[in-house]
Amino acid sequence: MIDQTLLPFAFNIVRCEDHHATCRAIQTMVTRGAGAIGAAAGFAMAQAALAGKEENYEERLVQARDLIASARPTARDLFASLEAVYQAALLSPAAALEKALALADQNAEAGRRIGQHGKHLIREGMGVLTHCNAGWLGLVDHGSALAPLYAAHREGRRFTVFADETRPRSQGARLTAWELEQEGIAHYIIPDNAAAWLMHQGRIGLVITGADRIAANGDTANKIGTLQKAIAAQHYHIPFYIAAPLSTFDPHCPGGDDIPIEARSEEEVHYQTGPDEEGVLRTVRVTSPGSPALNPAFDVTPHQLITGYITEEGIRTRW
Repeated sequence: MIDQTLLPFAFNIVRCEDHHATCRAIQTMVTRGAGAIGAAAGFAMAQAALAGKEENYEERLVQARDLIASARPTARDLFASLEAVYQAALLSPAAALEKALALADQNAEAGRRIGQHGKHLIREGMGVLTHCNAGWLGLVDHGSALAPLYAAHREGRRFTVFADETRPRSQGARLTAWELEQEGIAHYIIPDNAAAWLMHQGRIGLVITGADRIAANGDTANKIGTLQKAIAAQHYHIPFYIAAPLSTFDPHCPGGDDIPIEARSEEEVHYQTGPDEEGVLRTVRVTSPGSPALNPAFDVTPHQLITGYITEEGIRTRW
């Protein structure tokens, strides 16, 4: 997999030899994005199955399933893929691998279809805001929130994307911006606090974000900072869409208050990594020494603030 922690300053492929390594890659955000970690979790479960069918095969499967499930708590795709491959693994290691490969292909196809359905929302010359990274790095391919932008751009439509930096890990500034640059789409990296002012100026006409879990009532968990964008968009009467494959919807989760929100290390807030003048990657503290920090990784946007959901089956205004 691509080591997303090094982008955009270095491009490196990580090889995970067993399910323990794949699990660590999910935990440390070497791979991230709901679809991508869902696929990775499925492959991790398949790796555990392929480790050798012994007398304690089912016991090892359960241990591996529990380990992978503990990697990250919020993204629905992780648990959906994990359970599907686990059930296949109970039949045979070959069935587990076949299922993991099929789920990855389904994720890629879902991203392509999301792009085809959502591209019609992109008008010539408009400004589009997105938050965090939900491009092809965040799925197996194509992306969710960025997929409509890619599809519209490839048809010759011209528009400008405003990519929130998405502190503390800066997925927007590092990953989304890098993807948009590779695609040749006009864009700006903006501070997380700038979006409402740009809305006020009339420079943003549409907001599309991805999702990590969507509850049965439509409440949506996404990267921290999404909620405030939705509130601002409602105030300025700007459409706010969630783009996600159906695997991100959790029918067993009644509402947003039931979505587990991952709390990550405060070190992510205190430290940033980037190249120095000589191109050497260095980590430096950017906050007041001695001060504590809170680092919720996600927030929940109530369904009342969401204009619609872009899925592989089309766009629905209410879920």
